[in-house]
Amino acid sequence: MPQKLVIILASTDPLSGEALSAPLFQASVAAGMNYHVEVVCTGTAAKLLRNGAAASIHLKPDEKRSVYDFIKEGHAAGVRFFCFSPGLDVCHLRKEDLIPECSGVIGAAHFIEEIMSGDCRVLTY
Repeated sequence: MPQKLVIILASTDPLSGEALSAPLFQASVAAGMNYHVEVVCTGTAAKLLRNGAAASIHLKPDEKRSVYDFIKEGHAAGVRFFCFSPGLDVCHLRKEDLIPECSGVIGAAHFIEEIMSGDCRVLTY
């Protein structure tokens, strides 16, 4: 049985709390179920990992917690957040610009190797 879930944020609008609610919620739930969970942000979704960006986004208008609060909760539950290297270029980011909850930047070879393993399932948003 697979023990790893990779959630890829590729086409998700990083400024839309509504678009981010499902993947962030699923990541936290899966981590709470003791699965190894990684959220990989690529393309313009990498903006979500910029310091300060997620703190100003809310999942819905009446929600007091920000998207960053949900990222911190997921991270505390064991979710690891990564920036896919092309996202740095697309969003004009440097590693120093990323939130502390980001576990690092991954490249194509690492990414492909992970998602092709038989122990992994992938959700893409």
